[in-house]
Amino acid sequence: MMWDGWGPDGWAGWLFMAFTMALVWGGLIALVVWAVRSFAHPTTPNIRDEHGSDALAILEQRFARGEIDRGEFEERRAVLRDQSAT
Repeated sequence: MMWDGWGPDGWAGWLFMAFTMALVWGGLIALVVWAVRSFAHPTTPNIRDEHGSDALAILEQRFARGEIDRGEFEERRAVLRDQSAT
């Protein structure tokens, strides 16, 4: 009995297996690429934030660690706020 390609030796089974194999290999390759990209580059804060919130957070951390004094902190914070307003 012929099943129009859907039998045990038909073309549809081979097509399904080829599609599944391509899907599996593509998924594995995507997983490896994702893993290499995430673990190869350490996460760094994005200083190019348009509102300056990351730069302000870095400034606050420097002030908390004692790297800058209160006057320098307030001066730089004012500059960052002026830049984010424009």
